[in-house]
Order: sequence, then structure tokens, then C-alpha cells
Amino acid sequence: MLIDEKLNEMGLILPKANDPVGSYVATKISGNLLYISGQISIDAEGQLIKGKVGKDLDTEQAYKAAQRCALNIIAQAKKACSDDLSKIKSCVKLTGFVNSTEDFSEQPKVVNGASDLIKDVFGDKGTHTRAAVSTNSLPLGVAVEVDAIFEIK
Repeated sequence: MLIDEKLNEMGLILPKANDPVGSYVATKISGNLLYISGQISIDAEGQLIKGKVGKDLDTEQAYKAAQRCALNIIAQAKKACSDDLSKIKSCVKLTGFVNSTEDFSEQPKVVNGASDLIKDVFGDKGTHTRAAVSTNSLPLGVAVEVDAIFEIK
């Protein structure tokens, strides 16, 4: 099944792959690797999902924020692959950053939101390595940020 068909079957709509606002690029291809810069948690209406996990958001809300990061990753991948997601050979690695309180320790459960979505969309090609990192702050006060590395054809 084509990835676009899978997204449609899952009822998922990719957001617009926005250009970065800083001094970097959203994606970079080096050899057969596609690097995707950190994608922040933005809801379907384009509003930032902000707050500190463990205080303003619980694990489930942050899991959903990580899913939104993964949708942004897929949108950036699609743009970088000239709108052809069949060029994705595999997801190599995700790194998730969770804006969390000092005593919050469920960062892996939060980042599972991104991991699960990538695996659900890409199937076996979505199996990846990962890091889930706690941080005391993220850009614009967002709850979650995730970056990715894909192998492409």
C-alpha cells in the first residue's frame, strides 16, 4: 500500500511543510540519508502545543503532541522527496525532546507518540532507533520536539 493511501486510511492529514524561521534548513539529503530538523508540536489548527509535561500536560496529552511532531516529520519528508514517500527506504532514528518538569520520568512514553505513528504509517520501514530526552525548555515554549533521519532510495 502506498504511504499516501495509508495516511488516508488512517484519517491523517499532513500539515504544510513549513520553512524554518531560523538559520538552518528543514531537511538535508547527504548520500542516501534524509535528515529532518526538529519538528515542534503544532496542532491541526496550526496552534503551538505548549507547556511543561508533568505540570501543564499529562503523558497522554504529550503523546498526542509527539504524534503531531511525527506528522510534521512526514510532511517534511514528503516535500524533500518531491512528494513521493515511496522514496523512503526506512526510518533510521528519531530523537524526541520533552519539555518536562524535574520529577517527570515518562519521556519514553511521550516520544512513543512519534514512534508509534511512524511505525503505523511506514510499517516495517518505520522501525527505528531512538532517544527520548528531557529538557527544561523548548523553542516557543512547546511541549515536544522530534527530529528524524530516514534512509532514502
